Amino acid sequence: MSALRDHVRWSDAELLDGIASRDPQAFSTFYRRHLRLVLGTLVRKTGDPEIAADLTAEVFASVMVSARRYEPRHDTANGWLIAITRNVLGHSRRRRRADDRARRRIGMAAIELHDADLDRIHAVLDDGSGVVSALVRELPALERSALVARIVDERSYAEIAAESRCSETVVRKRVSRGLARLRAQMTE
Repeated sequence: MSALRDHVRWSDAELLDGIASRDPQAFSTFYRRHLRLVLGTLVRKTGDPEIAADLTAEVFASVMVSARRYEPRHDTANGWLIAITRNVLGHSRRRRRADDRARRRIGMAAIELHDADLDRIHAVLDDGSGVVSALVRELPALERSALVARIVDERSYAEIAAESRCSETVVRKRVSRGLARLRAQMTE
């Protein structure tokens, strides 16, 4: 446990050096330090926690594979990590599925998510303070109900439109505006 505490004090560059040297504690610390950044980015970009979890595993597997190539004088670790995240996301969109080459390369098993896993993803993103839930409650009623129906309840736009007695375009705009307001509130 003492070695783990020591790693917490390390800079990102030191952790990446440790990862390149196959130090599991360095990887564990780097992972915990940056999980919210990667997972949050991927949930926002994909809109699907299961896909985001799959891609997050691929991002961190890619970190393990490419840690030796990190150059602190050229980039921050966050910038480097976001670049990897964008590459993994872009590649998965082109192939229309999550890529798993880096995970296979390091021998990482495929991920199977259950409801408890999805709850943990939401907990990571909502840090236990209820901030996201509170922000959703502050949305205008029509945007909030459309957003919850689409994102939380995973209902189709057509289904929501029929129930709301409006067009799918209107529902899409409500969801889009609600997400934009949430994004703006979260960056404040």
